[in-house]
Amino acid sequence: LTTHYMDEADHCDRIAIMDEGQIVAIDSPTALKAQVGLDTVLIGTNDDNRALALLKDDFQIEATLTDGLVRFGVPDGESFVPKLFNTSIEINSVSVAKPSLDDVFMEFTGNTIRDAETSSKRGMGVSSMPGPKALGRR
Repeated sequence: LTTHYMDEADHCDRIAIMDEGQIVAIDSPTALKAQVGLDTVLIGTNDDNRALALLKDDFQIEATLTDGLVRFGVPDGESFVPKLFNTSIEINSVSVAKPSLDDVFMEFTGNTIRDAETSSKRGMGVSSMPGPKALGRR
């Protein structure tokens, strides 16, 4: 299977990311996402400046303000979020986003998948390669 649809590739056992006709990464979707890095956490607060300072002072996390939300990255957002509720930050909303295959593609190629789809000069894509069971090996 060759696809530019990351949601299709995400269901495969193993994928290869290609850039200019060369395989630049190959592994399971989960393993590739883990290589990309941090979960993105967005919190809505009543005092963003105080939240930024507390994250820096108490957790050594550099956060930014994006569209009225405090944004930062941590290795395991779902485990980190409960720690926020034990601080003096008044939290109104929280969301955690895991890295996606789009993030993986960007990390390994320097381009978005949309750039790859529209580029006629470059041979980029994502290929699915079945695992041993799909090949019928035992």
